Amino acid sequence: MQPSDSISSDHDYVRSRRPGSDHLPRRIVLLGSTGSIGTQAIDVADGAPERFRIVALAAGGSNLELLARQAVHTRAEAVGCAAVDLPTLHRHISDAAAAAGITGYSPELFVGKSAATAIAAWTEADVVLNGITGSIGLEPTLAALAAGHLLALANKESLIVGGELVKRAAAPGQLVPVDSEHSALAQALRSGTHAEVDRLVVTASGGPFRGRKRSELADVTPEQALAHPTWNMGRVITTNSASMVNKALEVIEAHLLFDIPLDRIDVVVHPQSMVHSMVQFVDGSTIAQVSPPDMRLPIALGMGWPHRVPGAARPCDWTRATEWTFEPLDEEAFPAVALAKQAAAAGGTRMAVYNAANEEAVDAFHDGLIGFTDIVDTIAAVLEEAPDSGPLTLQSLLAAEEWARAAARKRCGR
Repeated sequence: MQPSDSISSDHDYVRSRRPGSDHLPRRIVLLGSTGSIGTQAIDVADGAPERFRIVALAAGGSNLELLARQAVHTRAEAVGCAAVDLPTLHRHISDAAAAAGITGYSPELFVGKSAATAIAAWTEADVVLNGITGSIGLEPTLAALAAGHLLALANKESLIVGGELVKRAAAPGQLVPVDSEHSALAQALRSGTHAEVDRLVVTASGGPFRGRKRSELADVTPEQALAHPTWNMGRVITTNSASMVNKALEVIEAHLLFDIPLDRIDVVVHPQSMVHSMVQFVDGSTIAQVSPPDMRLPIALGMGWPHRVPGAARPCDWTRATEWTFEPLDEEAFPAVALAKQAAAAGGTRMAVYNAANEEAVDAFHDGLIGFTDIVDTIAAVLEEAPDSGPLTLQSLLAAEEWARAAARKRCGR
């Protein structure tokens, strides 16, 4: 899949499905609506009602009151929740509607572990924004692609775990990245052809432990790991940012999205988080995408691709003096990136094993069962023990994940 196939600047997948959509708001489905990506996506849609209309929502259920308020606020036609039954979801939405003075609002409801997958295939959608955290986003990703929707992908794990399975399911122009780094790369790649790309440079803030040696990381606490200096994210992603696992996953995502070999994708630490990633071309030019750290910009671009949304985020103030720094990644202290490249190069279900082992290890770290450096050590040990996967199918991926979770839990003392 060439960059021009996956996220082409001259192929509007929504318009090709829906004649006249230039003059109609795009119908947006939000998966993971109560999380950081979902709440900011609603803010973007509220600020551009002529461009976007939220038609369906799904969430895990950890904040049922917020989901109900979102449903009433957006007048979503369908609402899904994984963790509750139908009467409970109906009652919360009815209570939220009554509190807002709304009568007659009755969306179609989906509950249970397949709720997000059902919402992803909602027929009245143009764009599905998958903001779910973790590999549980894989089946909704595949459902959205099978339904023919433009997929704005913030759930990097589904692409990393699904790999070629997801790429084969995506039609030309159907997959658009929402992670700030990959949105930056997609924008910069419009400056040249695939053959003209020399390297991709993925930037990292360095997280809360930038500059520390491995020996200084053994005793850090979960509270310290969650104190990210730039971004406000959930527990798993914030911990992954501290361990550099998040950056490792982003390198693999860039490889899959843009078909650039792993040895031509670099990570550079940029603590100011203003340069979101760069593309180096064969003539020596480097094109960078620069903006203050605000996920509303890549979210708006993902939902509206390939069109920009005026006012989505504040721009840089070039009248003020500023300094940006760039540092090499300390791979001894943070071996997650190199480990992920090895797993991805091995192919098969290795990245599914990597991701599942990490998710279990992160939980064990926050439960006080293992130390911070044990997170990546656990991933490495589970990868070392992983059996051969055979042909890559959804079933083999799910089986590899189940095995890896059990192996990681055992290693972490659960």
